[in-house]
Amino acid sequence: MTRARTPPPALSAPGRMLRVGGIPLHVLSEGRGPVCVLSGGLGMAWFDWDAVAALLAPHRTVVRFDRPGLGLSAPAPAPPTLADEADRIAGLLDALGHPGPATVVGHSLAGFHAEAFARLHPDRCAGLVLVDGSVEEDPRPLLPRTVRTAWASGVATALSAAGIPRALGPAARRLIGRTGTVGSHPPHPWERAGYRTSRVVRACVLENATYPYQAAELAALRPGHPLPAAPVTVLAAYGGSETARELRWLERQRALAAELAGHFAVAAPAGHLVMADAPEAVARAVLEQP
Repeated sequence: MTRARTPPPALSAPGRMLRVGGIPLHVLSEGRGPVCVLSGGLGMAWFDWDAVAALLAPHRTVVRFDRPGLGLSAPAPAPPTLADEADRIAGLLDALGHPGPATVVGHSLAGFHAEAFARLHPDRCAGLVLVDGSVEEDPRPLLPRTVRTAWASGVATALSAAGIPRALGPAARRLIGRTGTVGSHPPHPWERAGYRTSRVVRACVLENATYPYQAAELAALRPGHPLPAAPVTVLAAYGGSETARELRWLERQRALAAELAGHFAVAAPAGHLVMADAPEAVARAVLEQP
């Protein structure tokens, strides 16, 4: 006789759902003090910031959220744009009752969002920390946005119809985690719960598809929208190798800091997922800003 397998206990989601711009977003707010918003890179979720949030919460009100379709947030009716993401941060702060300036920490793709927030909402920005932020010196998308996003939507629909998210989503998320870190990190319980859904896979595909357009939007935004008089820190990941690729990346990050008149710092040893490998460096970058 085969004994029935006991189902795993249901996970209890931290935080709450807030409607921002008409979209239910999953939001987690902890700690007390000046407000700090943490926003992860392409396809990332609130739990990727656990270690950083734990270090900041004794000193800051730490706000984490999932962009539409990611983590536990509902999907958006349209593909993301840079202006939408900048406005989303402002709307989230309003919904939480934080009308004053906040420090925004943007990792990878979210570095675009954080900088755009500072330029479009200068009175709301107390500081910027760009954690191994995306850098595109001369972004020129080759296809019209509508063509690329339509193609991406079709890919996401096909993947979902084939059951790929449920079968391979969590494994793909773990693979990305391993390639983006230099340390060994155990899987998070929410990886399996979130990354096996078609909703999250679709959001990831659309974020990837709109990346070059968001880069181009930021390049167009910079000349007419100066940064406010707030501190900027560019924190670059360095794994410790002397390869030309890694050294070139450090130089690109240093150049970004110079372009933004900011402070340049290095987190080492760390892979692209700096918040996992070097959470202390991220927290220090926030706390040491004047």
